[in-house]
This record gives sequence, structure tokens and C-alpha cells, in this order.
Amino acid sequence: PRNVQAHQGVYHADPNHILAIGSSTGGVEALLTILSGFPKDCPATVITQHMPASFTRSFAARLDRTSNVNVTEAVDGAVLQAGHVYLAPGGAAHLTVVGGRCRLVASDPVNGHRPSVDVLFESVARLGRPMTGVILTGMGRDGARGLKAMRDAGARTFGQDEASCVVYGMPKAAFEAGAVERQMPLTRLAPAILESCAAKGAKTTVA
Repeated sequence: PRNVQAHQGVYHADPNHILAIGSSTGGVEALLTILSGFPKDCPATVITQHMPASFTRSFAARLDRTSNVNVTEAVDGAVLQAGHVYLAPGGAAHLTVVGGRCRLVASDPVNGHRPSVDVLFESVARLGRPMTGVILTGMGRDGARGLKAMRDAGARTFGQDEASCVVYGMPKAAFEAGAVERQMPLTRLAPAILESCAAKGAKTTVA
């Protein structure tokens, strides 16, 4: 049974809004923190966390168990829906979004990673839909270019601040590239993300 304390009040996600999150070192705990603050009606969410193939399915199950939202390992062709979170499977492919569906693309590593955050973010930037991008703790630069593409395409973008990161590599690179609109502590990210993804005109209360 789920016994997570979610945000109080009524929340309505914009059904067209896509939330994309990228993370690496330290991302497991960061994602647990953010998703534990999401209500059942969260925005359709796609996540690339750098993680070996043997761990992503069990991590998706853990996120599902410890949050109010439905979290699964992404499968090719899955239709994005509010209240659902799709985690990139590790190893053989990159997670992308095409036409409102998850697509797994088997190609070379990007920035030394497969799946790559840049590949996910760049695919979301091309959708022409309301979108929000978030870059969390991690080593290296993966995600900076893609988050900049999202911001240039009109997305709201957030970065985890240095003090709350395990490794302030990916968020720093994205911030320095001009990709991050707002940088904030991990504990403040969930409310800010939900506000960004809320349906226009909805009365939304976030803690």
C-alpha cells in the first residue's frame, strides 16, 4: 500500500505537458525525493537516469512502490499519460519521445552514456508541446545541450543547486550553458515542477 505524503490540495496536470528529467550520480535519492512529492495526477514524465541495464527495472519498481504515481521501465511505443512515469531502461538504447510515445532508439552512446539525457531532452524539444525540463545531480555534461534545446523551444527548465547535489557536474554544465531557468535545492524542486506543469486556470496548492 502507498502511504506517501503528497502535496495537499487539488492538482490538475496539463494533459499535453511533458516533463523530462535527467540524472546520474546521486540521482537515485534525488528521484525518490522528487517523485515522493508528486500527486497521482502528475504530468506525463520521462526520466533518463544513468544506470546499468540490470538495475533500471528494479529501480522503477522501487519508485513505483514509494510514490503515488505509476512508475514503469519505458517500453517502445508506450503512450505518455498523466499520472505515469517512464524510466529509460539501461544499456541497449536511448529513450526518446516521438509523437507522444516512448521510443527506444538503439544507437551509439552519447556523451559516453546509453541512455543519454541529451538524446531524451532533444527529442522532447522537438515535440512542439508544453514541456518542462529538469537536470539533477550527476557527473559530466550529459543533458546540458538537450536542456538548452528545450529552453530555446519554450520549455520551463530547472536545475538542482550545488549545495544539494552529490556531484554538481551536469547541473553546473547546464547552468553555464544558459539552459537552466531556475536553480534550486532538491527539496524545493517538486513543488516548482508541479506548478510549471499545472493546467492553466487550475487551482493548484503545493506545499
